[in-house]
Amino acid sequence: MITRREFLQASVAASAIVGISGFGNWSKLAAQQALTQDQLLAFEDFGNVTLVHITDIHAQLKPIWFREPEWNIGVGEAKGKPPHVVGRDFIEMFKLTPASPEAYALTYEDFEALGKTYGRMGGMDRVATVVKSIRAARPEALILDGGDTWHGSMTSFLTKGQDVVNVMNALGVEAMTSHWEWTLGTERVKEIVETQLKFPFLGANIFDAEWDEPAFEPYTIFERGGVRIAVIGQAFPYMPIANPKWLFPEYSFGIREERMQEVVDEVRAEGVDLVVCLSHNGFDVDRKMAGRVKGIDVILTGHTHDAIPEPVLVGETILIASGSHGKFVSRVDLDVRDGRMMGFRHKLIPIFADVITPDADMAGLIEAERAPFKDQLEEKIGTTESLLYRRGNFQGTWDDLICDAIRSERDAQIAMSPGVRWGASLMPGDAITREDIHNVTSMTYGACYRTEMTGEMLKTILEDVADNLFNPDPYYQQGGDMVRVGGLGFSIDVSQEIGKRIGNLTLTDTGEAIDAAKSYTVAGWASVNEGTEGPQIWDVVEAHIRKLGNVKLDPRPSVQVTGI
Repeated sequence: MITRREFLQASVAASAIVGISGFGNWSKLAAQQALTQDQLLAFEDFGNVTLVHITDIHAQLKPIWFREPEWNIGVGEAKGKPPHVVGRDFIEMFKLTPASPEAYALTYEDFEALGKTYGRMGGMDRVATVVKSIRAARPEALILDGGDTWHGSMTSFLTKGQDVVNVMNALGVEAMTSHWEWTLGTERVKEIVETQLKFPFLGANIFDAEWDEPAFEPYTIFERGGVRIAVIGQAFPYMPIANPKWLFPEYSFGIREERMQEVVDEVRAEGVDLVVCLSHNGFDVDRKMAGRVKGIDVILTGHTHDAIPEPVLVGETILIASGSHGKFVSRVDLDVRDGRMMGFRHKLIPIFADVITPDADMAGLIEAERAPFKDQLEEKIGTTESLLYRRGNFQGTWDDLICDAIRSERDAQIAMSPGVRWGASLMPGDAITREDIHNVTSMTYGACYRTEMTGEMLKTILEDVADNLFNPDPYYQQGGDMVRVGGLGFSIDVSQEIGKRIGNLTLTDTGEAIDAAKSYTVAGWASVNEGTEGPQIWDVVEAHIRKLGNVKLDPRPSVQVTGI
């Protein structure tokens, strides 16, 4: 969060007017609890350039529940800084009103109770309404998509991303970058990029693996409001590690900091006035990169699903974080003169589904895309009596349910489930439909394997994942959360180095300590290994829920966290 004084001290602004978030414009409505669309969209036009940012939609075309994290631990220089602030601390840091619309949208505090007041969020038909409103005021507004768009739902899985591609084309997106898109495989990605997309698919850091040379457009230049704007794409750097390399063997990725500097220098040499990095690095990686690569004015960050109501300033670069799952749209107005960003005004617009009127054309398109699968999507599998959620550094109730299903249906002592950050929530009393199950499991490598692992291997896996999350150097972080476990308990000291974070591994059924030399039956899903065999995870979860009928999950303190 920045102040006017800090912004001026950074020598970015030469004008008397500098950026404000505008987020508090609607926070004062909390007492009345009477939000209106006009109030949510209110914005005092500023400058001569407008950027509109969406990211990490994860194929969620309809309004959803989505609980923000209870755990988001920062380490090293990021400790205690946004986005590593949650709940009441977040409310106090950003001077939000407890129980207000903004507190509900941005934190997990009183989520169930406030959900009854404020309702679901997101929906691409509502996002379309917001985008059209912005464009009515600023016809040359630039609409940018940060990736993780074509993946994460049943319909995107069944159509290989086509439903979301059609929606984004209709929305008027003008450039995007990528991550989970690549799990559709090289052939499908190239088919979409070459024959379907109406806008550039950018990735300055995507290289041909054989020839070690750039493989996709690194940037595109727009002219808006008399300003030449370079938008540089930065795809997720850790594709071959975090996702199956065999799905896209032709390409290599990486942060490629030197490459980013070269591209920035190149576009500056071409005379652009504003440099925007459309990134899927993750917030902490982008914060570090912003301090090391010179000449980037704005980083529109994605991947780690952070929603921050104020831009973060690093040197002369502003970082904008726009949340995930369609919950928010960021509008950034910039005053660009003499080849420099002189000031900005920003607003993180919350997409309250019950407040924002759906755009009729987009709503019709979404229903048409869903129509062939409607009966499958809406079939009721069970009912939940508990809040089901995933997001957070450690266990969530959705993950507990998935791990229970894995252990039960695959007859395993221990279950492991990936610490991915995507997946909608469900409120107590909600029906669990097949679509809901896919919203937390859908992927192209969802086989639920069953194998044997020694206690030593289990600890090694946990240590490796913990280092991906809690390494103090952001360039070694991959942006997910801890692997979820069932039937296994452990302690973690996040302040330690790799090999020393994980301890006290036990079988939770018996309290027996895990023996490093002993083998245990382990089942899981989302293995990056080619040829993994087993039933699809969504079928495993569906079978388990059908047997239960009603789902009720009590809190499970199976992970003990220290070193915060």
